[in-house]
Amino acid sequence: MNAKPDVQLPAVSVIMPVLNEERHLRGAVQAILAQEYAGEMEVVIALGPSKDRTDEIAAELVRETASDSKRVHTVPNPTGRTPAALNAAIKASRHPIVVRVDGHGMLSPNYIATAVRLLEETGAQNVGGIMHAEGENDWEHAVAAAMTSKIGVGNAAFHTGGEAGPAETVYLGVFRRAALEQQGGYNEEFIRAQDWELNFRIREAGGLIWFSPELKVSYRPRPSVKALAKQYKDYGRWRHVVARYHSGSINLRYLAPPTAVCAIAAGIVVGAALTPLGFVIPGGYLAAIVLGSLPAGRGLSLKARLQIPVALATMHMSWGYGFLTSPRSLARRVIASRRPAVRTVDAAS
Repeated sequence: MNAKPDVQLPAVSVIMPVLNEERHLRGAVQAILAQEYAGEMEVVIALGPSKDRTDEIAAELVRETASDSKRVHTVPNPTGRTPAALNAAIKASRHPIVVRVDGHGMLSPNYIATAVRLLEETGAQNVGGIMHAEGENDWEHAVAAAMTSKIGVGNAAFHTGGEAGPAETVYLGVFRRAALEQQGGYNEEFIRAQDWELNFRIREAGGLIWFSPELKVSYRPRPSVKALAKQYKDYGRWRHVVARYHSGSINLRYLAPPTAVCAIAAGIVVGAALTPLGFVIPGGYLAAIVLGSLPAGRGLSLKARLQIPVALATMHMSWGYGFLTSPRSLARRVIASRRPAVRTVDAAS
């Protein structure tokens, strides 16, 4: 719902870190430009060293919006790393509200207007909502079903939904620029989980992070088993870094995948070397994901439903493997880069 016409809406900067996003970049930017928001808006795309047509598409968007009130700009991100891209885009942007969007994310039509309203109503420094996975083919439909099911991701509110309220972190985020600048932006040592780390510092400084199911971003899943496996291995690897960085941040949901990997590996070894009873563990896991995929696949094609267990196993095993093999040296480097929270931001400002 838009604000009343006589209310001066704050200007908004939308920042986008992109790398190899030729498939979705134009659609993502069009969803931003089509927002039902009457305030001033700009889009800043931070371009990594893509190997596809991403840069060409970005240049087209810059030309096409050159004379519009909602203009697209680009800045270079030679490292290709997401936190460096975000910091470069923040530095190049101008407005008091900063909206983070990925190159494969599609904002719902009233996303920005709703987020600005929630910032005002709650006094939060950052608000975010649901990562709504949507596929474009049978495999992506299967991954989307897995990513929005409790058997796939547990009870994570930004995946499966939940009630509005204070949160530890949120998906992407709509920030007050003052909070970003006071905290010095993103910690560039966090190749993944940079959102969690920044939100951790904002909360340490007394700021509020707010989750609301009113906010929804459509997300395009990875297009192959290999790409999904790499994504979730990185998630697991960096979640272990977070656990070492902040010892109070781990819970049973995060320990489930590495426990499953260890149990299945042990079951296979015991089954092959000692007794067939060992195969009960991997067999039980397989039965669980097959049964769990049935409600998740309602309304999908048969081919998509048959691929949901593959997606679930890929997510669980890759996340667990990444968590178990995350090197302590990576955590030590990240911990050495720790930035103290800056407490000069007024949480209601």
